[in-house]
Parts: sequence; structure tokens; C-alpha cells
Amino acid sequence: MKKLIKSSQKKRFESIRPVDYHCHDISDPPFVHIPHKGDYEGIIDFENTNRNKNPIFQLNVSGKIIDFQWDDYNKVAMASFDIRDKESVIESVHNYFLDFFGPTMKYHWRVDDVEEDFNLFIPKLQNTSLCTDIRLKEDFKDMEKLEALFSSYPVFKWVGLTAALTTELFHPESKYYQAESVFVNQFQHTFPNVLRHFKGRQAIVNCGHWENLEDLIEFLNRWKSGEAFQKLEYLYFELKNGEVPESQILNEIGAKYIDESKTPPAHILPKVYDWVYCSDKPNTKPINSHTYVVRATDNRVASVMIQEKTISFGVWDKTEEAFLKLIN
Repeated sequence: MKKLIKSSQKKRFESIRPVDYHCHDISDPPFVHIPHKGDYEGIIDFENTNRNKNPIFQLNVSGKIIDFQWDDYNKVAMASFDIRDKESVIESVHNYFLDFFGPTMKYHWRVDDVEEDFNLFIPKLQNTSLCTDIRLKEDFKDMEKLEALFSSYPVFKWVGLTAALTTELFHPESKYYQAESVFVNQFQHTFPNVLRHFKGRQAIVNCGHWENLEDLIEFLNRWKSGEAFQKLEYLYFELKNGEVPESQILNEIGAKYIDESKTPPAHILPKVYDWVYCSDKPNTKPINSHTYVVRATDNRVASVMIQEKTISFGVWDKTEEAFLKLIN
């Protein structure tokens, strides 16, 4: 039966990217789902909020007998188990997924609404990347525990961080800055200081106040010189209060210009992680800009677009010569 299902659903399985283990807070076992046409399709629920309301049936999952119940509302199987067996049950189901979907499938373990308790339950599952959404309170002061969260696990694939006014700071070498993708809502740009220390690939930063816009210029010039941000692919920065001085920034970074009569190529990339639940927008926002900069070390191009309160920055996998051939 397994072989029949796998052969008949081969094309569909190839389109599934990824399987998500989604914990809605640190105490919840995950709800497992796959993205499907701007929505999601549930596979299994480890939380089992309707326990004992439906008949129990047993299945042998990777050599472990697990009790299940059917959830009529979500149309998924719910695993029924003693909380002490949580890790072994999840590992058995994951091993079954690895066999069923094959070794190329990607998995995400995501924990939302992390506030004060950073003792997350994250089992070690093969081919699984870590994601979390953290919301710090205004009086947050326990930076040591937050740093310990990131240092205790492999580099996160995605970190969402909402940070109010605080005097706390990440260490410049914090593993937070190594995350592949970050989404930041911050009151002030120093926490976290993404434009100075980020080492990942994609970043979206919504900033309330920015006292010194020289940091924006320094960020662009450090990329341009090849000094920093070698892995960076995409950055979107929005200033909530105030405006981004377009002319000043473009002048000070030595931006180059495409003739206004020409149509510039649109920079767009698949998101490292699509953090919006049930999103139908898997790509970054297109950057259609007549301005760009060139990195000194390898002649790579980055499109730069400044619009009142925002900066969009997209790095091309092309030299300036190859980039200019894309212009119509």
C-alpha cells in the first residue's frame, strides 16, 4: 500500500517543500502540516486537544506502536501518548516521514510566541531546520538566557524577533546574527544591530527610531568593499518614524545609475523561510531599481532602491558586465 501511494502521488510529493512542525507556543507539541495553495494541509497533530472523544486505533510507526484518534474538524490523525513519551513518539513519526517522502524532503521545526521562558523543546530530527518567533517584553533584561537559547542549538534557519525599548545588546558574535533569515520589529536599531553584525542571507527590519543614519551608509559601504555581509542576498529596511535620505545615501555609497529610459531587471529570490502562516507569497518583494552598487572584491552587483521610508537591497549572482546585459 505504501508503494502504491508513493508511486501514484510522486509528482505531488515532489512539489511539497517543506513539512512543518509548528508549535504555537513553547509548551505545545507540534501540529504537522504542508503548505498547499496559500493554505495548509494537516498531516498529524501531536497536541491532541480532543483526546478521548474518538475511538483509538493503533499503528506501527517505525517499529513503535502509537495510539491515534481521528480529528473530524481538522481532518487529521491525532497522536495519543503519555507526555513522557513525547520525544520518542515524534522521532518515530519523523523517521517514518524520512522513509516515506525520501531523503531530499526539507523539514522545519518552528516554535512561536516565545517570551520569557527560553527552555524550548526541540528534538534532534534529521534534515530539520529550526525556526522561532520571539516577542520580548519592554522590561526584558535576561540577555544571558536568550544568548544561551541560540548557542544551545545549531544555527537557526529563521528567527522572528519583536524587541521593545531596552538597553540589552546581543554579543557581536552571537549565533542570533548567524541565522539564515531574520525578521525584526525593533524600537531602536541597536537591538538587534542587524545592519552591523548580520552574517546570514536574508533580513527584513522594521525600525521605530534611528538616531544616526550613518549606519545605513556604513552598511552599504561595508558590503561594497567586501569587508562584511558576504552571504547577504536580500535586505528590506523600513523606518517607521522619519524618512530615509535617498540622495545623501546614494551619493555617499557611490551608486551607479541605469538610464531612466531603460527597464532595469527585477531582483527577486525565493524566501529562505516563508514565515507568514499559510502564505501564497514564497518570494521576496521584487526590486525594480535604476540604481546599483558593485562589490570591489568580485564585481558582483546589488540593486539598491530607496523610497521615502524604505531601503531594498538585493544581491545578484552576476558580475556588472553580465548584469548590464539584462537591461532592456
